[in-house]
Amino acid sequence: MKIVSGMRPTGRLHLGHYFGVIKNWLELQEKHECLFFIADWHALTNKYKDTSDLKENIKQMIIDWLSTGINPEKSILFIQSGVKEHAELALLFSMFTPKSWLELNPTYKDLKFNLFFQYLKDFLIGKKIKINNITPSESLDIALEKATGKQKNKIFEDYLRELFFRAFYNQKGIDFKSLKENLIKLGLNRRVVEEAINSLEKGDIGKDIDTLGFLSYPVLQAADILIYKADAVPVGEDQLPHIELTREIARRFNSLYKHIFPEPKHIITEEAKLVGIDGRKMSKSYNNAIYLSDDEKTVTEKVLQMKTDPQRVKKTDKGNPDVCTVFSYHKLFTDQKTVQDIDKKCRNAEIGCVDCKKILAENINRFLTPIRKKRAEIEKDIDRYEKLFLEGTLTARKLAKTTMKEVRKAMNLYDI
Repeated sequence: MKIVSGMRPTGRLHLGHYFGVIKNWLELQEKHECLFFIADWHALTNKYKDTSDLKENIKQMIIDWLSTGINPEKSILFIQSGVKEHAELALLFSMFTPKSWLELNPTYKDLKFNLFFQYLKDFLIGKKIKINNITPSESLDIALEKATGKQKNKIFEDYLRELFFRAFYNQKGIDFKSLKENLIKLGLNRRVVEEAINSLEKGDIGKDIDTLGFLSYPVLQAADILIYKADAVPVGEDQLPHIELTREIARRFNSLYKHIFPEPKHIITEEAKLVGIDGRKMSKSYNNAIYLSDDEKTVTEKVLQMKTDPQRVKKTDKGNPDVCTVFSYHKLFTDQKTVQDIDKKCRNAEIGCVDCKKILAENINRFLTPIRKKRAEIEKDIDRYEKLFLEGTLTARKLAKTTMKEVRKAMNLYDI
């Protein structure tokens, strides 16, 4: 079975990437014909203003992939922008892909809303706003939950989501007056709220992704997959709409011209839910990630900062491992017998959080040791390892060129 998948080079990879993507790739490359690519064109969809760190991010991704065991002798590893045929096929697909397919894509709509909501959070936190005495260092969504309760917070988020979608699909438009009132009711400073809403009314938000590239990136994604006639694509559940859109595009091409493309199926990846050291989603932007490139000291320091059961104040208090970030990591990095032992001792107050964290830090560092060793080897001769990706890119391009000859012939285009 032929597998195609890619990752955007947006920074160093962390443990969340490993257990969410890399681990699955390592298993797939042992059983199937795999093509894994660094999706640098996709990185431009919302990072087009500043590309100064793009090449460095690509280099770091090469190091991360190879040091974790992604093997150029078992898989074709390449850089997307080195295969120009991806862009040509995406252009041809765009000629018959209805705009509504793209606008109704759930991911597109969600990203629009998330940008809007993130803007409010960043703006208000940047202004050092306190919500009912909640400290400004906490994210606004956590603050809302503490200030108003989970149910009210959900209602407020649903309100924002509906408001935002109506605005973008030209229905009733944004009710900025109601939005102001709701924010003020939550205890926010009126002047700051008005400043934020005025910025929204001017249309300052959303410009970064109101581009043709962002709207049509699922078409480019379809080209990435179909140009190699992939049989399957490993994805998380949130990406299923992309695969269905790819299948729709393949069906439409095959119906209009000639049956060239298979309709790839999805392979649902079993993602380990690995949160950041603060209990939120692991993310570079939250500064809460443990990176594959972190040294032993850094990992230990980060683990010692991890959040534990908030109800366990003293060592003599009985804990609840089910709500502890540290314990969720133990399930991945610690042997089952020790996990069961920690679970029991925590609930009976027989082990303290610091001792529990020290065990985890040791196990994470043990896991990362071979990766660090391989990383050091690669960094000493990075030119040789970058060359492996260039060779993989040439191999991928040969495959892509063969497909494009078929496409041009089917569409009655010149093939010079």
